[in-house]
Amino acid sequence: MPRHTTRLRQLLNDPSILVAPGAYDGTGARLVKQLGFQAVYLSGFETAASILGQPDVGYLSHTQMVERVTALADVVDLPLIADADTGFGNPLNVRRAVIAYERAGAAAMHIEDQTFPKRCGHMLGREVVPVHEMVQKIKAAVDARQDPDFVIIARTDARTAHGLDEAIDRGAAYHEAGADMLFIESPESEEEMRRICEAFRGTVPLLSNQVEGGRTPTPGVGVLQDMGYALAIFPVGTAFAAAQGMRDYLEVLATAGDTRGAVENQIQFDEFTALIGLGEHTELERRYQSEQ
Repeated sequence: MPRHTTRLRQLLNDPSILVAPGAYDGTGARLVKQLGFQAVYLSGFETAASILGQPDVGYLSHTQMVERVTALADVVDLPLIADADTGFGNPLNVRRAVIAYERAGAAAMHIEDQTFPKRCGHMLGREVVPVHEMVQKIKAAVDARQDPDFVIIARTDARTAHGLDEAIDRGAAYHEAGADMLFIESPESEEEMRRICEAFRGTVPLLSNQVEGGRTPTPGVGVLQDMGYALAIFPVGTAFAAAQGMRDYLEVLATAGDTRGAVENQIQFDEFTALIGLGEHTELERRYQSEQ
């Protein structure tokens, strides 16, 4: 069985686009696996929302993200692609982040060229550091990895404030610096998405960030594959769906005083405990009890 890093590279080289849904906890990661996806994505946006109850504006620490990488990597046997924001500081911080993410079980990480404090890539108000600063971060990331198959993804947020040409130029510079994959954040039309794919066709794989309600069109996986994207992440939809489900449940409890009206829309107790691995735990208990 190949390492997760090697498996991810194989999937990215496949003619079919790789789809990586977002998961912010172990239950979500198990669902991604159960439904047949071949990779999982860990979003800073979802992590900030789930563990801090705060927006994605730079509050998450290196340690908090590494802990979440570890938790997801421990429960599913899938390549994990993880958000590393701006690398948590300068090139030396980036080196430390790469080492920690790799040890925690990630197969890939992306770093972005925003100034700090950073913001979600589909929010306004983002600014970017000079190109040479980001180039040094990428070089530091490449130097720090121990597994040569660990995937370094360079993200640029230049499109919104500086235009698509600047974003494409930055992508080219980051690829030259050693990035294995490019993430040109928040193009605003399908035409722009096609321009990005044409600019890098045959040279470096591209990631499309599919945020429901965000700045970028969400035309569907088939269209993204035809455009030329190698990877589509759906980073935040699971959090939106979970929040809606929790609100529906709580509204029933608040208005009716009981939850009988919400039961039909829930995963039931036995199904949920099976999902989170109770059967595996029970089998382990039996194994060790039988040896007494």
